[in-house]
Amino acid sequence: MADRFKFQSEDIQSEAEINDQVEKACDIMESIYDNGEYPNVLVKRSWSKHNPVITGEMARPKSYRWYLLRELKKLAHKGAEISIIPSRDRLSMNDPALLDNTDEDEWDITQKKLFLFSPERIEISLNRLQHYTGTKPEDFQRYILFTNYDMHVQVFQDKFPGCVKPRRSGIQMPAYHHKLADNKGISLVNIGVGPANAKTITDHIAVLRPDAMIMVGHCGGLRNHQDIGDFVLATGFMRNDGVLDDILPLNIPITPNYLLNVYLKEVLDSYDRNHRMGTIFTTANRNWEFMKRRTVEQIHMSRSIAVDMESATVATNGYRYRIPNATLLCVSDKPLHGKPKLSDDAQKFYDDSKQLHLAMVIKVLNICKENYPEGLPNASIRAMNEPLMGGQDEE
Repeated sequence: MADRFKFQSEDIQSEAEINDQVEKACDIMESIYDNGEYPNVLVKRSWSKHNPVITGEMARPKSYRWYLLRELKKLAHKGAEISIIPSRDRLSMNDPALLDNTDEDEWDITQKKLFLFSPERIEISLNRLQHYTGTKPEDFQRYILFTNYDMHVQVFQDKFPGCVKPRRSGIQMPAYHHKLADNKGISLVNIGVGPANAKTITDHIAVLRPDAMIMVGHCGGLRNHQDIGDFVLATGFMRNDGVLDDILPLNIPITPNYLLNVYLKEVLDSYDRNHRMGTIFTTANRNWEFMKRRTVEQIHMSRSIAVDMESATVATNGYRYRIPNATLLCVSDKPLHGKPKLSDDAQKFYDDSKQLHLAMVIKVLNICKENYPEGLPNASIRAMNEPLMGGQDEE
């Protein structure tokens, strides 16, 4: 197969020809990579006055081919000229120089880029993703659910008995994939407990450019008028987890995707489920009750309605990596009201809530696919000078 590719959109006469050319472009990217080099994609955008040329190197393009196909088709429809050539030799995974090109502190956020990540960063993340989840990156779907309970995994497997499962036991953050054509299915990852795991997995999943991430977890209710089993829909986050403080300043507001929240609210109402909307207090301290006075003071100042250990971390990385995200939690205990999470009570709550919780979120994702088959709008988490392959509306 030739290792170079170029096409100009004005020379293409039909939708079928665009699709054929973009498929060919992705084939060539994969061939270049398989032959030991990184493919370089160069896009000339005649409509852009200040940034007519954007370029970027890729690694393992097969793992997110659905994304490349979609974005290159958008560019072709806008009239872009797209070229693909070999860039440079791939570095082996044990080459010390690999990490020289993965430092996100070196990102030039003023420079338009074709892809958010360097090829070396992609290599490492996809390798670690397979290690942590026990599944191939190619198995991941566009819509990602995060949980920290095995019970949600069981519900997912009962609903999708043919889903792809981890290939070995003892996986740290096992993933399960309900695969559909064009990667339009759903992946569920059991991330375990705590913000460190939440950061680790979202660092790596971000490389796959998912259309949405939703945290499906449990929380401690903090308000008088909440009952065990009520739901909490996050509208903001108190970042007390600490794991991203040195990377993203605390004074940057983090909010969920508006459309995801709209759909989650509609589904909660359709099921007639009690719920509240508000701020989630995310802590790294599982035993925060043992420092009650200090923590409660922070909770009061933040007006938080629930406390957990992962939601703000997932949302912050969603913001960093430009991925629409949301959080739907279920109240499993009320530690400030004499209802701490104790074993027998917790098990009854889990049995009563696990089916409905996952069913509502899956229904929301199906609404997203129906209303926005090519991905949710993400302008709210994109800077004005970031195309990330964008077309004419991302000037």
